[in-house]
Amino acid sequence: MGIDGGGSNLRVVVVTQDLQVVGESHAGTVNPSVIGHEAAAALIRQHMQTAIENAHLQPGDIQAVCIGVAGASADHSADWLCEVVGPIIPNAKIRPSADQEIALVGAHGKREGILILAGTGSVAYGVNPTGQAAVVGGWGYLLGDEGSGYWLGLSVLKAIAQASERRAAKTSLAEIVLHELNLEKPRDLIRWLYAQARNSEIAQLAPLVIQQADAGDAVASRLVAEAVQHLVGHVTALRDMLNFPDAPIAFAGGLLTHPNALSSGLCRHLQLPAIPVPRYPPVIGAVLLALDVLASSEKESPCSH
Repeated sequence: MGIDGGGSNLRVVVVTQDLQVVGESHAGTVNPSVIGHEAAAALIRQHMQTAIENAHLQPGDIQAVCIGVAGASADHSADWLCEVVGPIIPNAKIRPSADQEIALVGAHGKREGILILAGTGSVAYGVNPTGQAAVVGGWGYLLGDEGSGYWLGLSVLKAIAQASERRAAKTSLAEIVLHELNLEKPRDLIRWLYAQARNSEIAQLAPLVIQQADAGDAVASRLVAEAVQHLVGHVTALRDMLNFPDAPIAFAGGLLTHPNALSSGLCRHLQLPAIPVPRYPPVIGAVLLALDVLASSEKESPCSH
C-alpha cells in the first residue's frame, strides 16, 4: 500500500509487487496542520479501508505500507504516522516517510536525485548515492517559501501597494488583481489582507503573475525572474550539501509541472532541455518505499505498532 497525503489531495493505492494497482481511494487534504490530527487520521484510515475493499482484499493481506503526508514529515511525526496506519493493517511493515520523499522516489523511480517543488510553498529535497538526504526550504510562509505561489502572490500585492504611491513601477497586475479580489482601489487590500488568514488566496494570485510575465509586463517578469533565482538557489545549495553536482532533477508542485515563464526560466538556469517528466506519481513512490521495507532483511518495521 502507498499513501500520498499531498498538500491538496489524499491518494491511497493497493498494488501487487509488480506495481499493478488493484484498489485505490481518493480524498481532499489530510494535512494535520490544516484539518487537525484527529480528522486527518480518521480520513486516512477511512480511505485505507476503502482501497482495501476496492481491491477485494482483507486488511491482513497488506504486507507493507509507506505513508507520506504534508505537514507530518517522518522527521518529526513518525510515531503519529505509525499510529494512524497500524490499527488498520496489523500484519504490515510500516515505512513512515514525507510528502517530498515519496514525490522524489516516484519522479526518479528510486531514492536518489533532487526534487524541486513550487506550489503554495517551496522546498527542495535530495538524496545522494550514499543515501544521505537533505532539505533546503520548506520553512513555511513566515520564514521562507521563496519562489513559491505564496511568495509570488505576496510580492505582487507589495508591488501594487508601492506602485499606487509612486514608490515603484506601474504594473498591469494592479487592475487585474484588484478585479480578481473584487476590490476597487489598492488601499482596499489592507482590509482584505488583514481580515483573516489568506494564504491559499494569496498563492492563487501566482498564476496571474506568471501569465502577465508571459505577456511582457515588466514588474511581473521581474518577480518571476526573482522566483527563478530563489528556486535555483535551493537546488544549488542542495547539490553542495549532498556533494552531488550532477544530481538528476525533478519538478513538482502546481507552478512547475507545465510550461510557463517560471518553469521555463528554471529549466533554462538549470540547463535542462525541458520540464522533467516524473517516472511515477508520488503515491507510487510510496509503494516503491513500501517494497523496499518489505524486501529488507530486518524483521521489524521501521516503526512498530
